[in-house]
Amino acid sequence: MPVSPRPTASEPASALYQQVKDYIARKIQEGEWKPGDRVPSEQELVTLFGISRMTVNRALRELAEQGRVVRVAGVGTFVAEEKVQSPLLTVVNLPDEIRQRGHDYSCDVVTVERIAAPLEVAAALDLRTGESVFHSVCVHRENGLPVQLEDRYVNPRVAPDFLAQHFDETKPGEYLLRTVPYDLVEHVVDAIAATPEQAQLLEMPAAQPCLVLTRRTWTSGTPVTFVRCIHPGNRYRLGGRFHVEGNPAIG
Repeated sequence: MPVSPRPTASEPASALYQQVKDYIARKIQEGEWKPGDRVPSEQELVTLFGISRMTVNRALRELAEQGRVVRVAGVGTFVAEEKVQSPLLTVVNLPDEIRQRGHDYSCDVVTVERIAAPLEVAAALDLRTGESVFHSVCVHRENGLPVQLEDRYVNPRVAPDFLAQHFDETKPGEYLLRTVPYDLVEHVVDAIAATPEQAQLLEMPAAQPCLVLTRRTWTSGTPVTFVRCIHPGNRYRLGGRFHVEGNPAIG
């Protein structure tokens, strides 16, 4: 490993930890360290830069919070996989999307149940509060790592056989895509802090930022599903590219 110039003793701690961050980020950006590669240990970085372990720890901690590296207790620090991106303007089949990237897909079906619709769900699905509604919770994994917590409510009027499915092979979202045609979709994206329960299912620290895609679909004017897709902010992003017609004003 090439030796990095040692900082001078007069440099403030903030400048020192930023040097460590820049050094690691540059190695990743230039492709010298690839996703999954082990980053030098704290002690190796202390020796390389001639600075305190606390300063190095701060640099690694902030890189982990930014999603550039992954720290595994007792094992080491590794270059993070690049964030995967899902289209924002279409309804995608997440298992197919993950497999098309050449990655392994798996899913934990946490809950499939019939419940009384709370006020928010009833309003979203055009039902009466307390009316019967189907509810499912799934954790979708890419290469074993949770990338989406799917919290879904389904209108029994348009998918009466939902609860009869085993969802061993075909997951709730796939089943609805295949059996209930939709002609209208609404997407809303928010940023939230993960609750303790959400963080546990997503295997991430509580209160860390998440992206939430809230989707509603309709068929012939009747609501089909109301689902929140919760993604760890440092593992996922949403985006899209689309054509525009004419000469739209730039705002």
